[in-house]
Amino acid sequence: MDKKKIFGCLAVVALIAFIVFIKIFSGAGESEVLTEKTKYNATFLDIFDTRTEIVGYADSEEEFAEMAQQLKDQLIIYNNLYDIYNDYDGVNNIKTINDNAGVAPVEVDQDIIDMLKFSQGMYYETDGRVNIAMGSVLSIWHRHREIGMDDPERATLPTMEELEAAAEHTDINNLIIDDENNTVYLSDPEMSLDVGSTAKGYAVQKTLEYAREQGMNNVLLSLGGNVQGIGGRIDGTNFKLGIQNPDMDGEQEYLKTVEIQDGQCVVSSGDYQRFYEVDGKVYCHIINPDTLFPSYTFGQVSILTDDSGKADAYSTAVYNMTLEEGMDFVNSHDGVEAMWVDHQGNIYYSDNFEESIVE
Repeated sequence: MDKKKIFGCLAVVALIAFIVFIKIFSGAGESEVLTEKTKYNATFLDIFDTRTEIVGYADSEEEFAEMAQQLKDQLIIYNNLYDIYNDYDGVNNIKTINDNAGVAPVEVDQDIIDMLKFSQGMYYETDGRVNIAMGSVLSIWHRHREIGMDDPERATLPTMEELEAAAEHTDINNLIIDDENNTVYLSDPEMSLDVGSTAKGYAVQKTLEYAREQGMNNVLLSLGGNVQGIGGRIDGTNFKLGIQNPDMDGEQEYLKTVEIQDGQCVVSSGDYQRFYEVDGKVYCHIINPDTLFPSYTFGQVSILTDDSGKADAYSTAVYNMTLEEGMDFVNSHDGVEAMWVDHQGNIYYSDNFEESIVE
C-alpha cells in the first residue's frame, strides 16, 4: 500500500517481527497519588517504514492524542523529506536528488541540507564507516534482500564484481551542497544517496527539540531502534528501557534494563532486524563499506548518549568495527557509551555503560 494513503492511522498494535524494539518499562514506582495526569501510549506503523511509539502523560486522552499527533506530524515531514523511494506532491526530497544525479542541482528544504551536512560530518568522524553516498551499493543489497525475504528459495547474493563496480560511485565528495541557493547536486550520474544510517535518529532528535519548544515534557519517543526521552516519568524518576535480546529464540526477552537521563537516548543496530538467508547464513541490512558485505561480528550494538542522530550513526559505525576498534572509538567520545552482544551471547561494555544498568 502507498505510504501516503495510510498516514493518519493511529493505533496501539502488537509488536511486529524483525524490528529493533526497546521495551518501555512502566515501573512500579509510578503512582497516581503524585499526579492526576495519566500515562498514554500511541503507536504508528506508517513512518520511516518502522514502528513508532510515543509515551506521554496528559490530563485526558484527547489532550494526549493532540500531543501525539503534533509529534507524528513532525516525523511525517522528515519522513517525506528523507525518503529515497517515494515522491510526494510539492516536495523535493532525497529521491528527487537521486533522480537528478548528474543532471541538475535540486532546490531543497533547509531540513534536508542540515541533515546532509550532519551526515557528512558523521562520515569523517567515523572514518567512512557511515557513508550516505553508498546508495549504489545498498540498492543492490536491497533488491537481493527483498527477493530473499519474499521468496527464500530464490535468495541469492550479489557478485563481488557488481558490488565493486557500484562502489566506484560512492565518493561523498561528489555530494555538492550550495548554501546560497539551497541546492543539492550529485555530480556523479551513477551515484545515489541512502540516508538510512542517519535519518531516523536525526528525525527523532529534531522532533524532540520541537517538542521542547512546544513546552512538552515527560515524553518518550521510539522510532524503530531509536529511543529518546524528554524529562522522565511523571513521578520524577527516570525512564527505564529494556534492551531486547538479539537472539529472538532465546528464553530471555530483554538482556539489560538501562536508565536514561533527561534528553538521553538508546539506539540499537543488529542483524535480527532486516535480513535474509542464503545457504543457511544470515545477511543483514548493515553493509560494511570496507568489505561491501553485511557485517557479522555482532548480534547487536547499542549506543547510549544524548543525541539520537549521532547515536544512530555511531551504532552503525561501531557495528562495522572490530570490538577493539569500537571500544577505542566509543571510549574516546565523552558522554557516549556502548554495549556489544556477539553471536555467542557474550556481552561487552564501554568504560561507563554499566553505570546506567538497573536491576
